[in-house]
This record gives sequence, structure tokens and C-alpha cells, in this order.
Amino acid sequence: MTDLRIRLATLTKEQQAAGDPVDAASLLALLRLLYRVGREDLPLGRLFEGHVDAVQIVMRYGTRAQHDALATSIRKGAMLGVWNADLRGEPLHLADGRLSGGKSFASGAGILTHALVTMDVADGRQLVLLDLATTPPAIDRSVWHVVGMQRSETHVVRWQGAAIGPEAMIGTPGDYVREPWFSGGALRFAAVQAGGIARLVDAVRGHLVTLDRATDPHQAGRLARLFALAEGAAAAVRRAAAGWFEDEAARLPLVAAARAAIYAAGGEAIPLAQEAVGVTSLFLDQPLAATITDLSMYLRQPGPDAQRMQVGAAVAAGILRPDL
Repeated sequence: MTDLRIRLATLTKEQQAAGDPVDAASLLALLRLLYRVGREDLPLGRLFEGHVDAVQIVMRYGTRAQHDALATSIRKGAMLGVWNADLRGEPLHLADGRLSGGKSFASGAGILTHALVTMDVADGRQLVLLDLATTPPAIDRSVWHVVGMQRSETHVVRWQGAAIGPEAMIGTPGDYVREPWFSGGALRFAAVQAGGIARLVDAVRGHLVTLDRATDPHQAGRLARLFALAEGAAAAVRRAAAGWFEDEAARLPLVAAARAAIYAAGGEAIPLAQEAVGVTSLFLDQPLAATITDLSMYLRQPGPDAQRMQVGAAVAAGILRPDL
């Protein structure tokens, strides 16, 4: 955990308090950074993407004073994340300035310094930025027994009567789910996932070259297919990034298309990588094993069928058309 925290802190300081990209070039630069981090380390990519998401939300909906406070915190090493998943039976709520309840799937619990959480209020979903040093949650690590993304430290967190001031409230109720940012933000984690697919290619190539097996015609064919899958995943992210500023109607369908393409590419690349490396890919000390299990779990983002339906509807409407 210590190594992951140090690497995450380095990334967040370099990124600073950056808001939403203002053009295709700046969006692509951010996505390429996320891609590179995912290619290096998928759990690190997961946490860094969450930090970017939280910072963009605060910069989009927060006040000038909140922007300045965030920038100062990041210069001092703040690491943020977004914890949105409600804990069943224990929803987060505020009563008389006291926060109680919990969140599940809180990635980075025990690593992050700040968490942007959501809670239901009368007018919608309210964003709250918590300094975890002054309002630390109780962390329940009993749930996160998984084969992949273990190092993301994704746990259940709870608060009981934590004092929260009005300065912690970010934006107005309903801001968190405003489009196109809510669905469009999925392009960030898609870039990390695409980097994970590229990491599979790197690992398989390194293994085969080391064993002098890369020239075997069957293995060469597998490498060629893995490259095609990784390149297709990256191309889908690039296309969505370019289209974000070109056609508002195509924005979200292109993001859905990228998610669907990466889901399909990863689903084919994982067994192909295992086939190329063989039983060695299942050894705990084989780097490929962690990449396979991490990617397998990270690809399981919610709603893959819904993404394909959205793409199909956009194709039927003439919003999306294949082009070169």
C-alpha cells in the first residue's frame, strides 16, 4: 500500500487542480496520461482516475474559495476519490450538521486524503467533499476478498455523527448526475482499461521473447491479434475524444461505443494472453497473472448491455456511422 500511495501522490501533484479539458487536444492528453498509468499499473490507474474525476467535479461545480482550497490541498499532497455507491440499509445522510451512514466500493480507503461523497437530500443527490483527516471513516475491510484489483483498497466505509460544515457542500443537488459529464466521464476509466489491454500485450511479448518463442508462427499470430485488440481499444478512445468537441449528439454514443469496444477487446485478449503464455500465467509470481485478474475485474463496470443498446440506437438514428 505504501508504494501505491507514494506513486499516486506523485501523479496527483503533477496533475494539479485541473478542471474539464477545454478542447480535443487537452482531452486526448489527459486520456493518454490515464492510458499510460493503466498500462503501468491498473490499481494505480483506478485510483488516479478517481482523483481526476473528483477534482474535475469540484472545479466544475465548486465556488472560487473551494477551488483555491483544493489547489492548496493538492500542492500539499492531497489525493481524492469519488465514493458514490450507497451502502445498502445505511445510506449516507446529514442531520443537524452530523454525517452518518456509509458507502460501499470505496476505492482508496486508507490511502486517499479526501473523498467526494454523495447523499440524497430533498432536491436530489448532493456532493460533499470530506477531509478524511478530520472526518475519518470506520473502514470495513472484511468485504474486499477478490481475485483482482486487491491493491485498489476498495472497502466499505462508515461515519457516525461526523461534524460537517457548509463549506464541504459542493454545488447544488443534482449536479453529480448532470450530463454529459456523468456518462461522458466513463471515457476516463475506459482509457485506463485500454492501457490495461496494452499491458497484456507487453507482458505476453516480453514472456515470449525471453523464451525465444516469439517467432513460432502460432505465437506470432497471437501477438498480432493481441496488438489488433489493443490498438482497436485505443482507437475507440481516440475517436470518442475527437468527437466530444465535434458533435454534441454523438458525444455520449461515442463514449458508449468506446466502452463496448474495450469490453469486447479485453474479453478476447485475456484468454488469448493465457493461451500464449500457458500455465505460467496462473502462477502468483508471474506479472501477467495480476494483470489478467485486475483487468478482468476492472472491465466489469456496470451496464455493458446498456452501452451496446445506446450505440445501436445511435447507429439506427444515423448519429454514428463508420468512417476513416
